[in-house]
This record gives sequence, C-alpha cells and structure tokens, in this order.
Amino acid sequence: MIPKLEVSHLCYSYHTMEGETEALSDLSFQVQTGEFLAVVGPSGCGKSTLLSLICGLLKPDSGRILLDGQPVLEGDTRIGYMLQKDHLFEWRTIRSNACLGLEIQKKMDPDHEKKVEELLKAYGLGNFAEARPSELSGGMRQRAALIRTLALEPDLLLLDEPFSALDYQTRLTVCDDISTIIRSRKKTAVLITHDLSEAVSAADRILILTRRPGRIKDTISITFPKEADSPLKRRNFPEFSVYFNEVWKILKE
Repeated sequence: MIPKLEVSHLCYSYHTMEGETEALSDLSFQVQTGEFLAVVGPSGCGKSTLLSLICGLLKPDSGRILLDGQPVLEGDTRIGYMLQKDHLFEWRTIRSNACLGLEIQKKMDPDHEKKVEELLKAYGLGNFAEARPSELSGGMRQRAALIRTLALEPDLLLLDEPFSALDYQTRLTVCDDISTIIRSRKKTAVLITHDLSEAVSAADRILILTRRPGRIKDTISITFPKEADSPLKRRNFPEFSVYFNEVWKILKE
C-alpha cells in the first residue's frame, strides 16, 4: 500500500554569507493514511524546516518527498498548513476568514460555502460567524483557523506548534478539540511540537530527532485503550507517563 506521505533520504542546508548550516541529514520516514504523527526534538534541530520542505516552501538539497506516490510541488493544494498564530484578519468576519483559502484558490461556490457553514456549526462557531477575530477567545480563533484549512479539503495537515501561543489551560482544551476534529475527519496529520505531553496525548507515533543536523534518533508507536479517545482522556491513563518518560529518556541520551 502506498503511504500517504513518504520522505526519503532528505537533506537540507541553509546558506548565508557566513557559510553553510546543515539543518537536516538523511531523513527517511513514512506516514500512513489517517495517521497522526508528532515530531519532537531539541530546539534548532530542523522541525519547522521539515514542514516547510514537506509543503514545498523549500526545496531539498537531496532526497524526495512524495504525497500519495506523487512528488510534492510548491503551493501544493493537497497540503494544509496550520501555523503557530491563527493569522485571522480583523477586518473580515469569522465566516469570511474561514472562506479566505477558498477565495484564493477560486473555489468559492455554493457547495463550498455550505461546507464552511457546516464546519462553523459543527465546531461551535456557528453563532460567531459574523463576529470579528478580536471578539473571540484564543481557542476559538484557532478553531476558526483550522476550519479555514479544512474547508480546502487537504489530503495532509501540517501543524507547526499551533497551540504554543495559548495559555496552558486553553492550550490543553484546544489541543483536545483540534486533535479530536482531525481524528473524526480521518485526516492524516504531522504535528511539530516542543511539548512532549502534547505529542504523547495526541499522536499515533512520535518521531524523535537529534540535535542539528536533524536525524531520526528513534520512533515510538503510541497505543492507548479504546476508551482513551481524546488527548485529555489519554493524560489520565498510566500509559501516558510511561510514554512521556520513554521519550524524555531518548531525548536526553
């Protein structure tokens, strides 16, 4: 079976007037359809660079990146990218913000407009469709940003620390909300995070990178009982601390 995402022998270096800085070295991994992969590692190990390469914003020095067996190109509409900040425009309503990607890709039609309305209602923003971003909490704004991404129906979701700008309590709730939404829609996702608790509570598998240049140090599969069907519930199971300590130990070695 062809994996949803395949990264093979990926290498990338930044070039400046001062010289060359190797960011990623010989990185190879796969992500299966519907899988939620978390990537962790020390600061500066190339995690965000990896996402930029996967979505085509950067071109690798060597290696290849395939989505459904096809090369990823710059501006690939099969990939949705959710950043650390929501980047909602204050002069647009929440509905209008959610439709922005569709407008840019010239896909705004009655069917897609109806889909946005359904997403807003399904994820608790139906009564705030005409509100401005400043009238919403941080968690609600992140949900609006996710709806903007989901409206484009991407095959792969890239999440670059999307909860890091929130306070701790809100972060827990929003991580739970968004992870549950992604799983319920059976989306394939790659999450970059510094928060090991977040990785263990949300992911099916954790990819651990070394210090720069980033290489794969280890991979851990995450399995919880069926009733632990959300990040918040996972945190209450004994497996949570076992996986957390395992990842921490590998990082510190």
